[in-house]
Amino acid sequence: MSQTAEPQLHYISNDAFVANVQMLARQVEQGDWTPDFIIGIGRGGLVPAVYISHQTELPMLSIDHSSKVPGFADELLAKVAAKSAAGQRLLFVDDINDSGGTIDYVRRLLADNGCNGDNLRFAVIITNSRSRVTVDYWAEMIDRDEDKRWFVFPWEAVGAKGTIVEEALSVPERLA
Repeated sequence: MSQTAEPQLHYISNDAFVANVQMLARQVEQGDWTPDFIIGIGRGGLVPAVYISHQTELPMLSIDHSSKVPGFADELLAKVAAKSAAGQRLLFVDDINDSGGTIDYVRRLLADNGCNGDNLRFAVIITNSRSRVTVDYWAEMIDRDEDKRWFVFPWEAVGAKGTIVEEALSVPERLA
């Protein structure tokens, strides 16, 4: 796909989104590992984390990784790493594990701050089977080599189409 070709936008309905977060919450509730906190990774993981927090009746924290404000998310991740080191279990939630960049960054920063990896789990709505990182819970799995859709979640759908297309085109390796 060239930089100028429009990506294939795939709008996820609110009903499909709710069904997926309910599935994730059930996976967590039915497993043998129970988190002490749900942690939404901003921006895409915040809304799913709120839903999962409500369904599981577990408290939620948020880390705004997407703001790109220097040190802001890093400082918060250091604080939650200390919670993990003290024995608290943390379930991080994001919307999609595509390349694995966000989750890899979060895991590395947590480890650098003394996090106990046994106390961490990651959940996403959509995971890419070819991602460089794995997650513990997911509702849908895609193979990015075959599936080139740009997923637009309900909270993103209120944005201007031009902005959505621009964001998709900013990562052409996911679309090509």
